Amino acid sequence: MKNLYIVKCGSTFDSIKDEFRDFEDWIIDKLEDKNRDIYVLDIQNDEDLPTLEKNDVVIFTGSHSMVTDEEPWSLKLESWLLNLIEDEIPLLCICYGHQLLAKSLGGVCIYHENGIEIGTVDVFLEENAKNDELFSKLENSFKAHTIHSQTVLELPKGAVRLAFNNHDKNHAFKVGSCAWGVQFHPEFDENIMDLYIDEVSKKKDLNIKELKENINKTPVSTLVLKEFERLFL
Repeated sequence: MKNLYIVKCGSTFDSIKDEFRDFEDWIIDKLEDKNRDIYVLDIQNDEDLPTLEKNDVVIFTGSHSMVTDEEPWSLKLESWLLNLIEDEIPLLCICYGHQLLAKSLGGVCIYHENGIEIGTVDVFLEENAKNDELFSKLENSFKAHTIHSQTVLELPKGAVRLAFNNHDKNHAFKVGSCAWGVQFHPEFDENIMDLYIDEVSKKKDLNIKELKENINKTPVSTLVLKEFERLFL
């Protein structure tokens, strides 16, 4: 039996957590086999990072933190990420994790010049995604839930860009033999997306009506998690 480690890079809003739980729970909910050995590493609470074996698999969650703030726990994760890639541990990094993966390997992460991307958006595959073991079963264009202010401006050397959209040129990429980053949220559903729009609108001027009208189901986006499970778990 393979072990799944979910690296918890942060928590959702308390108002969402009270009813819908947290990032790691949404990931687990999307898996076909929820009875496997799953270990949640709460990195912001100084949980130790284990030394992993070849049969271990890792998923990084999103976070409300910013990669460019270089908080101590985040810098610690960067070093650990390099070990995972060197040891060829299967790795899927979501949103904050996606940016951290790029940064750890020399990519450039900054605040997006056009501001926040939030809501259900269209994402498009690059041609080379058809040959990628994780993305090959996805449709050429699909709906995905997003919420991010920072972006991967430049991919690390040797990385392969897999997906993009009009807002973000690096919505997904692969590096090494088995490490992927996705800026969108394959673990979100419509309820979570709706509540994020509510919460973010308290501090940012959003077109709430339009954003909510565009919320949609994202079954193709969710396939990223299901395919990752099928391939490595």
